[in-house]
Amino acid sequence: MIWNIIDRRTHPYRWRRVNAIIEAVEHDNSVADADQAPESSPLDVIDYGQRESITVKEAVDWANSQRCPITLYLYDDGAGTASEGHFNEVANRMD
Repeated sequence: MIWNIIDRRTHPYRWRRVNAIIEAVEHDNSVADADQAPESSPLDVIDYGQRESITVKEAVDWANSQRCPITLYLYDDGAGTASEGHFNEVANRMD
């Protein structure tokens, strides 16, 4: 289920083809001003998942079907996946 959405698209009106990444929302707890999510059971936590070239609706439906609270990251098609720098984008959570 989605608890947070981070939209990193540079073309926010394009909905037909995006890349989507999901992570457990509790990963965001280390951000200084973040709302604090309860920790999920280790068996339920989604550490990382990605889908490429899907619609925004498909991304939302996929994220909402997960077994733990999720942060959904949206990127332009062709950007943001593991090979395209998602981990560099979220590195500030660890500072």
